[in-house]
Amino acid sequence: MNAQAIIQSIEAEFLKTDLPTIHVGDTVKVSVKIVEGGKERIQPYEGTVIAMRNGGVSETITVRKVFQGVGVERVFLLHSPRIAGIKILRRGKVRRAKLYYLRDRVGKATRIQQRFDRAL
Repeated sequence: MNAQAIIQSIEAEFLKTDLPTIHVGDTVKVSVKIVEGGKERIQPYEGTVIAMRNGGVSETITVRKVFQGVGVERVFLLHSPRIAGIKILRRGKVRRAKLYYLRDRVGKATRIQQRFDRAL
């Protein structure tokens, strides 16, 4: 058994199976577990997926939202235990893999056309 097969078998234990199929351009709501003191609560983070990185257990999505006039981007490890859940709110119709150009746009120019041929 080669080293890569051993690594994949160990990582397979930590992969989540209940994740929806996420695409770049989708508007998602990520529920993040936050520990404050001894208490744990779930905080939603809603925004547009501008980038995805695949790679088994280290798969990530970059979610961008505008909060009080400032663009905020956050990278989420999809298979992390801190992610309580991901809900897709709307599908986006985009023609590229990374939407970094949205960083330079303001207001209505950041809108992404909705896509109806994929199920939520």
